[in-house]
Amino acid sequence: MPTRTFEIRTAGPGLYKFTDRVTRWTVGRQVDGLLTLFVRHTSCSLLIQENADPEVQTDLRAFFHRLVPPSTDPDMAYLSHTYEGSDDMPAHIKAALLPVSVSIPVIGGRPALGQWQGIYLFEHRDRPHRREVAAHLG
Repeated sequence: MPTRTFEIRTAGPGLYKFTDRVTRWTVGRQVDGLLTLFVRHTSCSLLIQENADPEVQTDLRAFFHRLVPPSTDPDMAYLSHTYEGSDDMPAHIKAALLPVSVSIPVIGGRPALGQWQGIYLFEHRDRPHRREVAAHLG
């Protein structure tokens, strides 16, 4: 059963598309099956989302920032896990609300995504990170 780890370097909060990398890997397998992607971190998420209009990404980032602001915001004064920065605990909360794994059917070696769907890592931390996404095609 094919497995792979994708490394995704982030530059701060936002959605990082890696659909093309996943597709290149699955096409090389020429199989039908189920692709499972799992992010190996607790302060980012995985999403299948709109891939045509970048305003969707901007709005998602703004919505989650408003929903879960930094720990320096007075509304977040109840947080106790703050020693790793004002963005850390809010990032953990966002990752608890959003998926950390996704499953995608693969047909003829290609992920069966809709025309407007892309695979994204959603970075919730302010500083750059090197993220790993484990992939399993079975």
